[in-house]
Amino acid sequence: MAQKLAAGNWKMNGTEASLAEIDAMIAAFPAPGCKVLICPPATLLDRLSTRAEGSAIATGAQDCHMNASGAHTGDISAEMIKDAGGTYVILGHSERRTDHGETDEIVNAKTMAATGAGLIAVVCVGETLEQRDAGETLDLVGTQLAGSIPEAVTGQNLVVAYEPVWAIGTGRIPTIEQIAEVHDFMRARLVERFGAEIGNAVSLLYGGSVKPSNASEIFAVANVDGALVGGASLKAADFGAIIDALQKA
Repeated sequence: MAQKLAAGNWKMNGTEASLAEIDAMIAAFPAPGCKVLICPPATLLDRLSTRAEGSAIATGAQDCHMNASGAHTGDISAEMIKDAGGTYVILGHSERRTDHGETDEIVNAKTMAATGAGLIAVVCVGETLEQRDAGETLDLVGTQLAGSIPEAVTGQNLVVAYEPVWAIGTGRIPTIEQIAEVHDFMRARLVERFGAEIGNAVSLLYGGSVKPSNASEIFAVANVDGALVGGASLKAADFGAIIDALQKA
């Protein structure tokens, strides 16, 4: 069975003052009934990991390089993330694919590097509005799953997040039926490729304008094991409400 996971992606937000939100989350959820993950900007990972040590909150990064070290100015490796206390890394987010030209092949190589270093990879897939309107969603998601996920993964070191690009930060979300269709499709593809034991153990997250007001409805969908949350994860009150909804799902 896949584990429930509430993951927060802080993106390019957060300074030292933001760590007070972590204290509030720890106080509110000393033993949550689901996994909780925060992925801050790289500048805060070490401090956040220290702050969260001994709590139920896991930490991670928003990207990693495919190489362990070398002349890659501005990049960080999976080994560096682990050294800073992180246990997860988000890979293939649509903002990375768009802003940095990351292909499925690049995401695949990064995923291999992450899992090889002992991290859990959160691999993101999702379509643009044009692809959705053209009826290409499942073909696109299937291609991204096949190309971005390497063979050497398990149900313990892989999470997949479906994030329709047109729903990220826009306030728009797919219908419940559309979310269900994609998540059922992803589960079937993972089982077909890796077998039932691994395929059913991979947590499938929905991401894209998840907030306290719609979390319960989204979490009621089969094969939605949690959420990858953007802006709503920056405040303990909002993210806490989402965590609470996931615990009750």
